[in-house]
Amino acid sequence: MSDRHALGMKVRREVLGDAHVDRAEAQKTDFDRPFQELITNSAWGTVWASDGISRRERSMLTLALLAAMGNWEEIPMHIRATARTGASPQDVLESFQHVAIYCGVPKANHALKIARQTYAEMQAEEAK
Repeated sequence: MSDRHALGMKVRREVLGDAHVDRAEAQKTDFDRPFQELITNSAWGTVWASDGISRRERSMLTLALLAAMGNWEEIPMHIRATARTGASPQDVLESFQHVAIYCGVPKANHALKIARQTYAEMQAEEAK
């Protein structure tokens, strides 16, 4: 395992949580192993590991970009990550308002719907 990969796994666990990473690692196959290594090294070991901006800011950017591009499936994972990155629900709302102005109201509206559902799930899990 390279230093970049080890750093990527460390950051990935810090941002997404051990349970999420353990599930993803358990589902990894020979077919998608190269892709998983790519995102661990590049996304987590390079971009997310950079100290150029805070993790809070990185969460806000990531959520805005996901919404702007319509990558709905990734939004819940990154909403859940805000509990560890410090991005508040208000930060997420502000990010999606930018999406509304610069990329379209329907995309921001759908992203907000997903965020509301995910926050409700998180609250229900905490109440257990």
